[in-house]
Amino acid sequence: MLFHSSLRRELARSFGATLVILFTIVLTMLLIRTLGAASKGSVNPEEVMLVLGYTVLGRMPTVLTLALFISIVFTLSRMYRDSEMIIWFASGRSLGGFLRPILRFAWPVLMVITLMVLLVWPWANQQVNNLRDRFERRGDLERVAPGQFQESSSGRRVFFIDKDTADGTEGRNIFISSTETDGRETVTSARSGRIEWDGERQLLMLNNGQRLESRPNDGLRVSEFAEYGTQIGDALPTGSAGVELKARPSWELVMQPTQANLAELGWRIGLALTAFNFVLIALATTAGNPRAGRSGNLFFTLFAFVFYYNLLNIGQNWVARGVIELMPYMLGLHGGVLLLTLLWFYKRHTGVSLRTLLAQWLGRQREKRA
Repeated sequence: MLFHSSLRRELARSFGATLVILFTIVLTMLLIRTLGAASKGSVNPEEVMLVLGYTVLGRMPTVLTLALFISIVFTLSRMYRDSEMIIWFASGRSLGGFLRPILRFAWPVLMVITLMVLLVWPWANQQVNNLRDRFERRGDLERVAPGQFQESSSGRRVFFIDKDTADGTEGRNIFISSTETDGRETVTSARSGRIEWDGERQLLMLNNGQRLESRPNDGLRVSEFAEYGTQIGDALPTGSAGVELKARPSWELVMQPTQANLAELGWRIGLALTAFNFVLIALATTAGNPRAGRSGNLFFTLFAFVFYYNLLNIGQNWVARGVIELMPYMLGLHGGVLLLTLLWFYKRHTGVSLRTLLAQWLGRQREKRA
């Protein structure tokens, strides 16, 4: 039908344009955040784009939800503003007649949001955690760039290497400043050094250098050496002992129903339900108001999204702390929003006024008394 095809076509154009804009904004914000993490040493600078890609992929369910909501609101607002809605209403269409084409357009997007939040979201977080964990567990000398002072993973040593070889196993003009747990401070310098492995221990063998050791109550001790070995790394890196909650697969959350796992599972399912409720909210609440201008519905859209999304996060925190059970929270939040939206949609579809209903009820009460 002309009505269905024209509406879905306009929704598709609006959704595509909105998605591109939101994706650009989110990509820019996450790029700045990732570069900041790389400058602080939390992310490998060589893997910034990889971390950024996984992070953006994990944020896509939220971006798709907001893009779908905004596209429906903008499309209906444009139709109200250009009096196109009046034409459809005059030709026999009601507000309920818009529900079917909008749902036909929205259901593939809702399906993608559900699959991404249940499957892609934990997988992307797991990949980011693996990259960060691998970067944090690298050897101390792997942190060092030639010509730069660099702190060790324990925070008790500072390294400086003037030049190193291509494979990174040998260097010249080495400086090491360390602070031991018993209060000793040592400064070691050497003309050259190389990395060796003794079993699972990583050693730095220094040649032709000097060592200054300072004890709190024992003065300063100076010694020279032809060769000196010091351990610079822990054992070979192993897998992470624990997995961050947001990186756990959804099936694992179901199999281990702890409060924290149920809270995370409720957040993931709740995001999919939120996307569906936003489709109905957009249809039920969007209206033409010339006094509000073009930005009136946009302000309402952003406010509704932020408010609903914050309630979703607050509910996750309450479930994790045991303040409320998962099912009452899901029914209270998402079921309550769905019920209020359907009531508002019924009011606009039938043209019922609350003031009229109240006046009719009061009139019947007076007739009964008479």
